[in-house]
Amino acid sequence: MKVAFIGLGVMGFPMAGYQQNAGHDVTVYNRTTAKAQQWVEQYGGEFAPTPYAASKGADIVMVCVGNDDDVRSVAYGDEGILSGLEKGALLVDHTTTSHELALELNDKCQAAGIGFIDAPVSGGQAGAENGALAIMIGGDEKHLMQASTAIEPYAKTMTHMGAVGTGQLTKMVNQILIGGVLQGISEGFTLAQKTGLDLPKVIKAISGGAAGSWQLSNRGENIDKNIFDYGFAVDWMVKDLGFCLDAAEKVEFKLPNTEFVHERYKELQTRGLNRCDTSVLIKQYDK
Repeated sequence: MKVAFIGLGVMGFPMAGYQQNAGHDVTVYNRTTAKAQQWVEQYGGEFAPTPYAASKGADIVMVCVGNDDDVRSVAYGDEGILSGLEKGALLVDHTTTSHELALELNDKCQAAGIGFIDAPVSGGQAGAENGALAIMIGGDEKHLMQASTAIEPYAKTMTHMGAVGTGQLTKMVNQILIGGVLQGISEGFTLAQKTGLDLPKVIKAISGGAAGSWQLSNRGENIDKNIFDYGFAVDWMVKDLGFCLDAAEKVEFKLPNTEFVHERYKELQTRGLNRCDTSVLIKQYDK
């Protein structure tokens, strides 16, 4: 397939590489041209100077950028994706966005005769690099079938959740659970440290039991070593949990745990830890 991939961050760079290695004809666009050139040097394919140029003639365009405004900036306008796509093509948004943006994009695509699915991902940088992402998809089943061969190279699982927007709502549930787990780890590890326990031994003792989790296995050691300069940034978690709180408010439901964790992350932002991995949540107790 002729594929365009828009956004070559820590996730998009390897994801687009998996598509190229799978035999698709991939053209990439990145706001920083040097990153796009680096991708071409590593994987082959081509890069384009604008989202429009990357999307022109593409069967499918994948987007993986930062937030709602970033998606709009590459999707709309004379140099945007929608201006380049022809009728019958498909737009796949891998960005974690608001539910409202997914509905907005779908309306814009429908008006232009273009298919759309929202397809946020989970698995972090390691999942992208290993081609093992969990992908939650909202949209028409025929569009999922249209996209599947382009998504499969970097997917561990693909789950069709329902209509457009359900992918983003599912990702919100995902982020709520991650925030809750990391808050539990932060409290538990801090108690272990304050009571004099050997934290590596604690991690080893509990990882194989009911307290085991992806976060414990993949972040526990680095939390102990005070290593946080990698991974999923606090800035992105603040954004994502904000979406969760907004969605809950619309259905008149309270998320007290998520509200608490959201505030702790916002405090960490003010301390200059905004680009650290979300496991830096334990630093809330450094007082």
